Amino acid sequence: MSQKMRYATGFDITEHSVLIHEYYSREASNPIHLTVDTALQSGKMNIRAYLSAQMGVPGKTVGVMFTPLTVKYVYYDTERIGVDLLQRTREAPSRSKGLTSDLSQVAGAAARVQDMLTTVLAYIEDVLAGKVAADNSVGRFLTDLVNKVPTISPEDFENMLNSNINDLLMVTYLSNLTQAQIALNEKLVLLS
Repeated sequence: MSQKMRYATGFDITEHSVLIHEYYSREASNPIHLTVDTALQSGKMNIRAYLSAQMGVPGKTVGVMFTPLTVKYVYYDTERIGVDLLQRTREAPSRSKGLTSDLSQVAGAAARVQDMLTTVLAYIEDVLAGKVAADNSVGRFLTDLVNKVPTISPEDFENMLNSNINDLLMVTYLSNLTQAQIALNEKLVLLS
């Protein structure tokens, strides 16, 4: 069954939502109504999803009832950069913030991984010391995680990492060189 989705900006369902949702119900069966709180009334951008159900007596529908659905946020690492930038601009006094360099993003990602590893190690040490009761689901998750790590010698890993960093530095250098060439070309066009 394919689901069609429509969205509205706002904090909650309104009478306009019902009318618009009714229109989409004629176009697709069981459309999902999505609300996005762009005004940040609760301090964050709430995203809620609803499925409608007809209310009333048989043959004479009186209204529509919206049933909330569970919303799970899924994003790719590349999208995380945009989300982090939006979060930083929210806290900046001028409400603007420039993009960070590629190396800064790599350093930030490495710091987040380091923090996660520190949390996992602290949990494991607490379980081994008897401070925290062992959770089998966490143990299975950690076992799966460890089994997914490829077996690579430290030398091969260092060579691959250095090669990737060199590639990143080369792309950054060529990008900066292209920007300088474009800026120079614009100045020359203005002088002509």
